[in-house]
Amino acid sequence: MKLRHFMTMAAGASTLITVLAAAPASADDAKLEELKAQGFARIAIANEPPFTAVGADGKVSGAAPDVAREIFKRLGVADVVASISEYGAMIPGLQAGRHDAVTAGLFMKPERCAAVAYSEPVLCDAEAMLVKKGNPKGFKSYADVANDQSATIGAPGGGTEEKLALEAGLPRDRVIVVPDGQSGLKMLQDGRIDAYSLPVLSINDLVKKANDPNLEVIAPVQGAPVYCDGAAFKKGDEALRDAFDVELAKLKESGEFAKIIEPYGFSAAAAMSTTREKLCTATQ
Repeated sequence: MKLRHFMTMAAGASTLITVLAAAPASADDAKLEELKAQGFARIAIANEPPFTAVGADGKVSGAAPDVAREIFKRLGVADVVASISEYGAMIPGLQAGRHDAVTAGLFMKPERCAAVAYSEPVLCDAEAMLVKKGNPKGFKSYADVANDQSATIGAPGGGTEEKLALEAGLPRDRVIVVPDGQSGLKMLQDGRIDAYSLPVLSINDLVKKANDPNLEVIAPVQGAPVYCDGAAFKKGDEALRDAFDVELAKLKESGEFAKIIEPYGFSAAAAMSTTREKLCTATQ
């Protein structure tokens, strides 16, 4: 009787193992399979070189999409299809299912980490300001702009620079939301704002293309921290994020990561010197 009972239990366990092995992937795991079948991943970008860029022919480039494209390719997803979004709309768009990932220089902050599932760090940068030649108002920090009661600053809507300006004490009506780099450049040239703030690499790229000797870059902005971004995924898509992280780690270890991002001016060593955990718990 005992032998028969044991064999019955073993058969039941074997059946359970077979059923579990044959069970379909969870909704989390199924996301990658969905993207493979779709043939592309939908990514949100900001068209802010060198982080992200869209050419006249519509081709998407920039350090963040280039890394994402390579990783998705290694995961079996043939390509990425990008849509341009303001920073403040990226996370809501991701949560609403309009994007599969955000690869756009969306710097990690604790509040953002609570809203999305970030990959490990990809791109790191500091903050800069673009001002008229000679820096007539003597700006070195966001606090300097706040202390000048007549000064205005332009920044991407929902971006880090907008938040830093507001935290420095600038009232809402003196922080002007700017949709893109060219608009910010024109507003500064026309005297409609006194400073325009973006990450150092983005400002440098903008100035290089403008070729305007009447502009000056203040970098890094005093008191502003160095930030890193990562690819951002919807909460619930952690399996996709984890698969992305595995390939990202391989890229970093092989040296391919540096080959992709360093021509854009980013430091691979900077991205490899920190972690998602550190950035998501940073107090600054």
